Amino acid sequence: MTATSRALGVSAPAIISRATFALFLTAFVSLLIAGRAYAREDDRDVRRYVSFGGSCAGCELSGRKLTGARFMGANFAGAMLVGADLRGASFMGSNFAGANFTRADLSNANFKGANFQRALFIEANLRDMEAQGSNFAAANLSRADMSNAEMTGASLASAVLAGAKFTDAELRGCNMSGIDARDSNFNNAELTGTNLRGARFERASLRDADFTGADLTRAVFLGADLRDADLRKANLDGADLSTARGLTQDQIGEACSTATTRLPPGLTGRSCATGRPVGGSSSRPRNWAWTFAVAY
Repeated sequence: MTATSRALGVSAPAIISRATFALFLTAFVSLLIAGRAYAREDDRDVRRYVSFGGSCAGCELSGRKLTGARFMGANFAGAMLVGADLRGASFMGSNFAGANFTRADLSNANFKGANFQRALFIEANLRDMEAQGSNFAAANLSRADMSNAEMTGASLASAVLAGAKFTDAELRGCNMSGIDARDSNFNNAELTGTNLRGARFERASLRDADFTGADLTRAVFLGADLRDADLRKANLDGADLSTARGLTQDQIGEACSTATTRLPPGLTGRSCATGRPVGGSSSRPRNWAWTFAVAY
């Protein structure tokens, strides 16, 4: 034993062991600080980086705070996330078919290439989300807020969008055939080249919406507000706009109507194939024989 160790009453090996432990503890604390700094830099709303992978079908995550979470190629089919805080979360390439996101906050989330077929998003906050190429077929988005959403090329076929808000949303080239968008708001939305065959827009607000080149075959617009909507080259074959509001002859004149297109009184459609007037409201009164006899 050295003089120092004898003075302290401790053996030399014990002193070395304690010094090694102190160095290890200092390094560990440094790593913790660095880890926390990285998490704050990645997402200011959370202190740690949360990442999910693998399979967790049917998981119960309702009400959880998962801000900035990353679901990468994960399978969460049928998961319960009711009221969850998922702001800024990423679901890229993941499967959430049949999952329940009712009243969840998904603002600024990334849904690119993910599958949400038959999922529930009732009254969910989806503002400013990015969902290019994602699958929301047959999903229920009733009263959801999807303002400023980027959904180019996404599928919303047969989705329920009743009362949903799509203000300023980009929906170019989407498959939205058979959607139920009654009482919805698509003001200033971009729907160029979108498939809207058989869509239901009763009482919807579609002011300044861009339907250029969209397929509106058999779509229903009863009571819808189409003021200043762009209908250039839109296919109105079999579409019912008989009680639509805000339509002008200039708008209808730029669309592609057929003999089965139903338009408000006083408006006449035009065939894009022949350039001739077609469709429109019936110019003959229902009781035309009686009217003719009275007039003449």
